[in-house]
Amino acid sequence: MILTLIGCDNGRSSEKICKNNPELCEDLHKDSWCRYEKGDLIRNRFILKNTATPSGEQLYDQLKYLETYSKCVELAAGVQHIKHTDRTNDRLRAFGVATQNLQELQEHTKHNKDPHLAYYHWSRFNDTEALGYLLDADRRGEIKDPKLKAQLALYFIDTDPRDARRRFIELLGLEDGEHIDPDWLLALARISHMLGELNNEYIYSRANILLTGQKASDEQMLALLGGNKSLAKELDRDAESLADEVSSGDFAGSEISKKLMAIEPKK
Repeated sequence: MILTLIGCDNGRSSEKICKNNPELCEDLHKDSWCRYEKGDLIRNRFILKNTATPSGEQLYDQLKYLETYSKCVELAAGVQHIKHTDRTNDRLRAFGVATQNLQELQEHTKHNKDPHLAYYHWSRFNDTEALGYLLDADRRGEIKDPKLKAQLALYFIDTDPRDARRRFIELLGLEDGEHIDPDWLLALARISHMLGELNNEYIYSRANILLTGQKASDEQMLALLGGNKSLAKELDRDAESLADEVSSGDFAGSEISKKLMAIEPKK
């Protein structure tokens, strides 16, 4: 029953939850503004209600949904109704309650060592204690969520770019094509630039262009290679292989992955 309700991303599912569990919805605003933000929050509340011991990831989701709902209903509260002032007042009330609930959950999870919650407090409040928890979990190999792995890879770009590169390349092999974030390729291009590996900067940049369909200046791309068109043709083939393997979910173990992973650190 729970999976059926969660999998249906429309107003009817959240309406059904509210009908059967009014306590999950009574503090929220009543009109149709912020429909999707409210629906996500309701569905996650329903999950938490039916979970004896919520995971850190579930609480992290609740924090995010409360944030997005609060921001949306705050904006909606700024829309004044001349005839229906009760709607404006209802949104203001909902915003106040949601903000209070968010602050209480933030305080409740403040010193939690779960990786998702540690990431939340580090990313939102620059909490160094939370960052320590996150790095400890990383060293123990406890972080499985690709999104958290990507955030850690970004963290290491400035302090250990080669380790960041390894992390991003491994990420490309962990996810299927549907869940690959093309920005990971841009991060790899940035790292390659930092390390003076212009050929690889070209490959990652071109692969990102192929995956996103964005337009790019051929002149600017060639400038990375000093205008060497023959080299560009060779690297274009690598970029196409990279884009193909990543989009198909076959990057792990592919020839292009071995080629990219085989880069020797500079002494």
